[in-house]
Amino acid sequence: MSYSPVVLPVPGRPVDLQVRVSVPATGTGLPVILLSHGHGPSNHLSSLNGYAPLAHFWAAHGFVVVQPTHLTSRTLSHLVAGAPGAPDFWRSRAEDMTHILDRLDVLERTVPQLAGRIDPAKVALAGHSLGGFTAALLLGAGLDDPHTGNVVQLAEPRIKAGVLLAAPGRGGEVLNGPMAEQWPIIGAVDFSTMTAPALVVVGDKDDSRHFTDMGPDWHADPYTLAPGPKTLLTLFDAEHGLGGIAGYDAAETTDENPARVAALARLTTAYLRTRLHPGDPAWRTECEALTTGPGPVGRVESK
Repeated sequence: MSYSPVVLPVPGRPVDLQVRVSVPATGTGLPVILLSHGHGPSNHLSSLNGYAPLAHFWAAHGFVVVQPTHLTSRTLSHLVAGAPGAPDFWRSRAEDMTHILDRLDVLERTVPQLAGRIDPAKVALAGHSLGGFTAALLLGAGLDDPHTGNVVQLAEPRIKAGVLLAAPGRGGEVLNGPMAEQWPIIGAVDFSTMTAPALVVVGDKDDSRHFTDMGPDWHADPYTLAPGPKTLLTLFDAEHGLGGIAGYDAAETTDENPARVAALARLTTAYLRTRLHPGDPAWRTECEALTTGPGPVGRVESK
C-alpha cells in the first residue's frame, strides 16, 4: 500500500514537509527505509513520486519506505528559489530525515492500517546521487560549512545502516569539472568519520565528467575513504541511473536495464535485511546468486 502525501509541518521550513509512505499489506515489527531522492532533469522524480522501482520492491519485501520531497525538488523550485540554503539545501535535506524519525508516530496514525506495525529501532537510509550525499552526512560524514568554515556533523544515531547509490565522491583537486563551482558543497564532505555500516553502489560506467575527471572510481570514495564496516557493489555496465532506479521508463535513464534494476532491488533488500536482522542469510544468498557464476551483475568487496 502507498499513501501520500503525509504532511508534516516543520517550523522555519519554507514549505511543509511532504512524504510518501509505502508499506506491505501485512506484517508487524516492520523496519523502516528512509529514501532520499536525487536531483536530475525530470520534474517529478526528484520528489516523493520518484524511485518507484526500488520503493515498491522494498515495501513488497517487508519494509516501510518513507520518501520525503526535499527542498531541492523541481516541484518546489518556484516556491523556495530565494529561501535560505538554496539551491543545494544540504542541511535541510538531512534534517528532513531527522524530522521524519521524530514523528514516526504521526506516520503510524496517519497512514491507514499502519498503526503499531513499525519497529522504530530498525531504521535504514538509502539515497541516490545527491541523495547519496545526504545519506553520507546522516551516516556520520563531516562537512566543512562553506559559510562559516566550521565542521558540521549531522549524524543520526537512530539510522543503523545505509545504502549510497551513485553518490558523489571527494572534493579537492579532483573536483575539477564545470559543475564544481556551482556545487562546491559536494566537495566539502569528509568521509573519514562516516562510521555507520553502509553499502556503496557504483556503476563502472558512471563517468561524471561534469564534476571530475577521476572517472567512475570517484563514486566509490564513500567506500574507499570511509572506515568499515562498508561494502562496495560495483554494477557492470551501469551508468548514473544504475539501470533506471529513479522511475519506471524514465527517459533520462542512459543505461536502461530492467534486469539490472531488479537485481539491485534484490541486493539492497538483502543487505538491509541482514544488517537490521543479524544472522539473516539474505545478503550472502543474493550475492551468491547474482554476483558469482556465469553472467554476474557486478562484484562485491567488503572491509
